[in-house]
Amino acid sequence: MKIISKEQAVHMIRNGSTVGIGGFGAYGAPESLLAEIRKQFDETGNPQSLTVTTGVSPGSFTMEQKGLNRMAADGLIDTIIAGHFANPPMIANMVGENKIAGYAVPLGVLMHLYDAIAGHKPGVLTPVGLGTFADPRIEWCRANQKAADRNMDLVNLVNIGAEEYLLYKSFPVDISLIRGTYADAGGNISVDEEAEGDFEFELAAAAHNSGGIVIAEVKAIVNAGSIPPKKVRVHGSMIDYVVVGDEDLYMQGYNGYYKPELSGDIKVPSDDISPMPMSNRKIIARRAALELAPDCVINLGIGMPSGIGSVANEEGIKPVLSLETGPLGGVPVEGPGFGASTNPDVIYNLSDVFHLYDGGILDMTFLGAAEIDKKGNVNVSKFAGRCSGPGGFINITQATKKVAFIGTFTAGGLKESVADGKLVIEQEGSSHKFVEQVEQITFSGDYAVKTGQRILYITERAVFRLTKDGLLLEEIAPGADLQKDILDRMDFRPLVSDQLKIMDGRIFRPEKMGNLGKK
Repeated sequence: MKIISKEQAVHMIRNGSTVGIGGFGAYGAPESLLAEIRKQFDETGNPQSLTVTTGVSPGSFTMEQKGLNRMAADGLIDTIIAGHFANPPMIANMVGENKIAGYAVPLGVLMHLYDAIAGHKPGVLTPVGLGTFADPRIEWCRANQKAADRNMDLVNLVNIGAEEYLLYKSFPVDISLIRGTYADAGGNISVDEEAEGDFEFELAAAAHNSGGIVIAEVKAIVNAGSIPPKKVRVHGSMIDYVVVGDEDLYMQGYNGYYKPELSGDIKVPSDDISPMPMSNRKIIARRAALELAPDCVINLGIGMPSGIGSVANEEGIKPVLSLETGPLGGVPVEGPGFGASTNPDVIYNLSDVFHLYDGGILDMTFLGAAEIDKKGNVNVSKFAGRCSGPGGFINITQATKKVAFIGTFTAGGLKESVADGKLVIEQEGSSHKFVEQVEQITFSGDYAVKTGQRILYITERAVFRLTKDGLLLEEIAPGADLQKDILDRMDFRPLVSDQLKIMDGRIFRPEKMGNLGKK
């Protein structure tokens, strides 16, 4: 291992290289190295034509120069292979505008693909992605026309006996840029202060065993032997170079500097976590929380589903909350800090998380839904021709016993309130979410029916269940009109239960619900 400057590190990236980049969403990006890549490209035109591979692309959901937004320059990136593009919206825009070829791979598959690359295996054989846009009979993981025109054979359909699987194929990684907290004099890397799980080892191993270069950006160098063996995430034998990151760029996440309660170094009182204010978002989170059972292991997606953790904490419910980012237990952070949890019990690395998810450890998952169609298909990944990628959505939804998709019934200017225990729709949303056919299949209703999963669709005014004949409306909100507020706001006619019920009245009152699990 050799300590070098960020300038020297970036000089090692050759034009046309495949570059693995660590970091996940709001956390853990090698920020100083990304900034230097852009600086050298602007000054010299190099490096150029890179293929970038990462998980959930690092970014802050803003147009600020953070994460992969720093690499959003014409000619710098040629291709991106990732689980999700939207956190750095400049990259998502470049994919959407067909400036770079985009391949959107289910996140768990991609994590395991780095394992396969490191082990010189041909790829990852899995049912994950069948019936979705990842399936080669549909869109082949291709996120835009530029990727389609290249006809790259990233995934194949394979039959073993009577069963279908997808084979996602390995590819070499030339250089990996990862981040840790500390490096000792022997090059051993720790991730002490990180708030999420990581895939630094897997990404480093993929490059190292491909004959490539591994560069680690760290906060500081410490004496040899001062990192306990169990805290060494990547051994020095796999690290070629270490760069000490710029102090002003070295943050725990884009929402702030080191918070020890996120990395598990301290516990803070859960009473300090403020309850959600009453809103349609809280109504949805409360209705979803009624599905919780004691000690169940659940996953929460980004955005509206994260509110379920807040409601569970307020109501004193104790499910075990799992995030695809690694934390298990604790209370998920909402907003720009999503991906971390306050007071986690454990923080797994991402490859392990998805082995557990794919194997069915989750009792239930709550995820968002942007479009839902008459077959129960859900789209969260492509809108107006622009694909943001699925993240862990496909892995999670295909392997979990009970899945609830949650969100407001309509979108675009929707305004709602609660009065006298009833939902009041003050201004209807301009866009329908329940459509005839989704633009992209991120979740396949047909596959779920085939595998016997229990699927719910929970909104602030209606609850549906997936059946072999389509969506069945089972509950409506007090104050909602069945025809005007629900059926007329859908592009297809759902089945309506003969035992159509009014949603639990406790959901619509300001006080705690109490005694959850009892109607």
